[in-house]
Amino acid sequence: MRIFFMKLFKSLLVAPATIGLLTPLPMFAGEANLNEISKYSDLEQIDLANAFVNDQPKYNSLLAGGEGLVDSYSPDGGFSETTTASFSVDAALGAIDGDTTSEKTFASYQFNIGLSTSFTGEDSLDIAIDSGSDSAATADDPLAFDTGASLQVDGVAYSFPLGGISMLVGFDTDISSAFTGACTYSAFTDYISNCGTDLSYVAGGGVTVAGSYAFDSGFSLAAGVSGQADSTNGLMTKEGEDYYGIEAAYTADSWGVAVAYASDDNAGSAETTYWGVNANYSFDIADVSVGFETEETSGTDKSGYFVGLTFPEVGPGSVSLGAGTSANYADSETEYMIYEASYSYPVNDGMTITPGVFVEEKSGDDLTGIIVKSSFSF
Repeated sequence: MRIFFMKLFKSLLVAPATIGLLTPLPMFAGEANLNEISKYSDLEQIDLANAFVNDQPKYNSLLAGGEGLVDSYSPDGGFSETTTASFSVDAALGAIDGDTTSEKTFASYQFNIGLSTSFTGEDSLDIAIDSGSDSAATADDPLAFDTGASLQVDGVAYSFPLGGISMLVGFDTDISSAFTGACTYSAFTDYISNCGTDLSYVAGGGVTVAGSYAFDSGFSLAAGVSGQADSTNGLMTKEGEDYYGIEAAYTADSWGVAVAYASDDNAGSAETTYWGVNANYSFDIADVSVGFETEETSGTDKSGYFVGLTFPEVGPGSVSLGAGTSANYADSETEYMIYEASYSYPVNDGMTITPGVFVEEKSGDDLTGIIVKSSFSF
């Protein structure tokens, strides 16, 4: 282990230089990949690739400061005044040791584009387009960056008011997109995201219809259904896999609590139900977040939990400390934990550096990792 940390320390000595090399990456990514966006649209009136060509006077350039893309009205097809685009890049360099991994150094990235427009001033059409190196939290990439080296549409959603209800209709969208939630902890690794209530709060991913209602008192309710809608299975049929979710939440000035229920109605196996509770309380010097989740399948009960602390003002940045179970476990199973610590500080308005460390308990040797993440937004 001593040799591992000596090698790891030497590797991290070059991290600032590596981060410096990554700094121009957003400019390159935006210039190289934005032409690919037009491949995902059948609309003849919208040519996102040409929107960035400066020699066409009907198109405006990006706003200074990276706030988005706005175009004045054009009768022959340009961006509307309500259309914006946002871009972000995350890059990580780290080293992991333990279990079947032996002093492995890894690098990963993700590139995200968000397009948003409004037609009435009260609605919103949002499209997410992503590219990245991995899709799930693994020993090689515990941050779980978005998958696919090429640009992929990661979700299309349309939200609009219906009476006093905020409605959401989307493709590749989770029901929890309509949930309020009460988790304020920002996880460094993906293992303990959503304050340990990931299964109850990330239900769905197919065609989703959801709605939410916010009361003046701070109380809110949300519910939705998500599932397959292809020609073979169909939505809400016994042949397909459907998800149902509902949430009740209360948010006050210094605290909040949310309770969610989700059901995975899988035609090929037994139904699984989840209950998740997450809450937060803000003290003068720190914010506390907790989570607890249960799941039940064919009479087998499992549960997991999480607790996290965030110190928002430590020097120029903030410190986050978190611990939780790596999964939901039955009483008869051995329970394994994950611990993480990170420090996030902004270099400027568009760049944030976050070094962190995590330890994941395993049946063999524990996984130990040190990672430096650079985040850019423009």
